[in-house]
Amino acid sequence: MSAAGAKSPQKWRGIAALFLVAVIVLAVLPYLLSTYYLGLVSQILIFALFAMSLDLLIGYAGMASLGHAAYFGVAAYAVGLLSVKLHWSVWSALPAALIVVALVAALFGLLALRTRGSYFLMITLALSQVAWGIAFGWRSLTGGDDGLPNLPRPELAADWFLTGDRSFYFFIVLLVGLGMLLLTQVATSPFGFALRGIRESETRMQALGYNVWRYKFAAFIIAAAFAGLAGALYAYYNRFVSPDYLGVFRSAEVLLMVILGGAGTLIGPAIGAAVIVLLENLVSAYTERWLIVIGIIYIVVALFAPNGIIGFIRDLRASRAKS
Repeated sequence: MSAAGAKSPQKWRGIAALFLVAVIVLAVLPYLLSTYYLGLVSQILIFALFAMSLDLLIGYAGMASLGHAAYFGVAAYAVGLLSVKLHWSVWSALPAALIVVALVAALFGLLALRTRGSYFLMITLALSQVAWGIAFGWRSLTGGDDGLPNLPRPELAADWFLTGDRSFYFFIVLLVGLGMLLLTQVATSPFGFALRGIRESETRMQALGYNVWRYKFAAFIIAAAFAGLAGALYAYYNRFVSPDYLGVFRSAEVLLMVILGGAGTLIGPAIGAAVIVLLENLVSAYTERWLIVIGIIYIVVALFAPNGIIGFIRDLRASRAKS
């Protein structure tokens, strides 16, 4: 057996062990943490899925977007409107919200994928701002800057609402876990490897017979759908939806999570999300200038770990292996 073949089972055993440890930790946390810190873990999980969805675009397809919050916010408004005004259950509202997000992403993708590079970055930002403007200005439907309050927690069955923090936490863990598993499957599938090839050289992939535009269009919609799932869960978590969900700050925030953790790794953006959420909630408790602290941390990472946290760990292990 070759060295590579010998390492492969060990690698999978290591991944299985880490997965088992993660499941045990997540299952035990609700019985160890207070309500506040359990809420922090819920936020970390939601934004980890959000950041991983953007990583599919940036790290795998090579499409840097500054408007990914559009799909996060559209799904949040969809479940909010369907739940508050039409009284739909989560089993109807959540799938409908994901369908709406996919349609919006298809429309935006037809426009955005006509461009590349910095032009793609700017048009995604512009399209996101259009969605924000509709949410902000259509007060009779969305509530304007007042948002949509009193969003009920999901009802799984008759008179079984997830009003408790512990029960809703497990609901988030289940859906986020499924989302992460599906994203990982997409990234490691032939489709994911084709996206990596497109990231490296579109012309070479076209010469090999791949329809590059279709692959990028499919990746655009898939990434939007997972961002929509995160947005819907965040709306249920906060029981409130506002135009801030669609704003440029939200798009910049998730972009920072991807860059901080390390694009093209999936696990890196999840770690970046955990770092940013913890900093926002813990540092802001001590100072109103917490954005400065986050900015300083980002500058340090950009200077000393340009490939993100995961890239820094890999480089460190490689240097130790050589020595």
